Amino acid sequence: MKSAPKNPWNPDRLDMLAFAQAGGQLSGDEDLVRFERLQAEVPPGAEASGWAVRWTAKGELRPGARGAQPSVWLHVQAQAQLPLACQRCLAPVPVALEVDRWFRFVADEAQAAAEDEDCEEDVLALEPRPHLRELIEDELLMELPLVPMHDTCPQPVAMSAGAVEDPADTGEPPRRNPFAELAKLKK
Repeated sequence: MKSAPKNPWNPDRLDMLAFAQAGGQLSGDEDLVRFERLQAEVPPGAEASGWAVRWTAKGELRPGARGAQPSVWLHVQAQAQLPLACQRCLAPVPVALEVDRWFRFVADEAQAAAEDEDCEEDVLALEPRPHLRELIEDELLMELPLVPMHDTCPQPVAMSAGAVEDPADTGEPPRRNPFAELAKLKK
């Protein structure tokens, strides 16, 4: 019985140039606990295990403009569902996150910083070699909603405020409006 061929690509330190030249593909269906920063978004009391992050990454070379070197590209797709705290009732609410992004790679950080401001795509450096899971986690974190909420909360939300006191009930004289006093002086 033959064993499955070993995957030549290390997602923890991905050689993007070789990955793109080979048209490499990687995918994963990993437990949320492997993504520490995403797991930190799960509220206390909500179970983080059993939630998964599914992702794929594909590398490709695209022809450069007018005889320039080919460009290294990475296509990342990821899906995850997290139990976040509903900001209305504070109960866990499952929130679906989805990423579908292209990244272009250039020689170094300086070139990436210079080109990133002038182009629509995200530009990253070939060195240091990217950590694919961290890149995926970054993108999923950016997809988190500002205010996660149920469409309809599973239990009624207690909406109460302190009792509003009527100035007549406190025995204090009503406060005078300073602008009303100025209007009297004008007359």
